[in-house]
Amino acid sequence: MAYKHYIDIPADVAERARSVRLAVFDVDGTLTDGRLWYAEDGRETKVFHVHDGLGLKRLQDNGVKVAIITARISHPVALRAEELDIAHVYQGQKDKRACLIELTHALHMSPAEAVFVGDDLPDLPAMSISGLAVAVANAHPWVAERAHWRTRLSGGYGAAREVADMILAAQGKAQAELDRWL
Repeated sequence: MAYKHYIDIPADVAERARSVRLAVFDVDGTLTDGRLWYAEDGRETKVFHVHDGLGLKRLQDNGVKVAIITARISHPVALRAEELDIAHVYQGQKDKRACLIELTHALHMSPAEAVFVGDDLPDLPAMSISGLAVAVANAHPWVAERAHWRTRLSGGYGAAREVADMILAAQGKAQAELDRWL
């Protein structure tokens, strides 16, 4: 049976996705549902979706570098990134655009070869220079209307996996990926 993608990818989005060599994700509202959880003692906790984690690993396994750029600093983010072998983790970034430029320069690539996935206003500057700007389903309307593509799933509920699946399908790697699991 031939691979059939579970969503339609518009031709212009597929064209952009074919060039992606770096997938960059915001955290709060993108890799999580956006809620901040604090324990009684003040420790912060976060909930990450296992589907998103597998999607990020699959991107890495297929030659797409993965990075996190987030404005907040959170120990749970560092733990999750370590668990997923994400080497490029930038926390406390107030200027995500400058961080993306610096990262792509260090990786000897252009921001045009990156997808930036976000949900809120601080993500707009980085999204505006990336080759593929993606807003999660629960993104602020100003972000959604400026994205090249919008996920069906919300941040923290599989949106990152949906982005990973879309990129792999656009790059013609989905069938081989499916065959690997069968």
